[in-house]
Amino acid sequence: MAENKDLYERCLREPLASLVAALSDGLAEAGSPLRGDPKRSLFRIHRDTRFSKDKRPYKTNVGATLTRDGAKLSPGLLYVHIDPAGSFAAAGFYHPEPTALDRLRKGLAERPDEWRGVRGRLADAGLALARGEALVRLPRGFEAVTDPEAIEILKLRSWIVSQPLSEVDISDSRLIERVLTFASAAEPLLEFGWDALDD
Repeated sequence: MAENKDLYERCLREPLASLVAALSDGLAEAGSPLRGDPKRSLFRIHRDTRFSKDKRPYKTNVGATLTRDGAKLSPGLLYVHIDPAGSFAAAGFYHPEPTALDRLRKGLAERPDEWRGVRGRLADAGLALARGEALVRLPRGFEAVTDPEAIEILKLRSWIVSQPLSEVDISDSRLIERVLTFASAAEPLLEFGWDALDD
């Protein structure tokens, strides 16, 4: 890594920082509260190996987030991931704290019609919540929910939508526009979640 640090800074970190700045400007113009900082929004290249069997010291990807308050992991974010194994943009609520996750779930349970509208707008944009880590059973306190789709979402630990970015996409001058279009399509999910968290 020491031998290639200059290459990493010039070809990965600096372009990603520029992307964050451009996305932040574009989101502000669109009226979105999402913001990023070219220094603070980028994830480190160093891996946290304390609790991992994989002891490789460096990641093979770069990533950055944009959030309402600019903090890297605030609830409700836009994430860009650049990786030789597959790049993507994602948005939503990734592993929220238990209290925040409970509020998201209550928002869905208490406003099912509003949630169906959000789900429909996401579907119209070709987006659906990722079915990643999930509980086996419905979380306690939500037993009255009977809608099969809502039940599956209530079990999720993260509420995330994503869109792949090809190698052509990440080297194209229209990358900023593509990610901004995705962020706009994901906005109903973010707004619904923020409303639930702010209640």
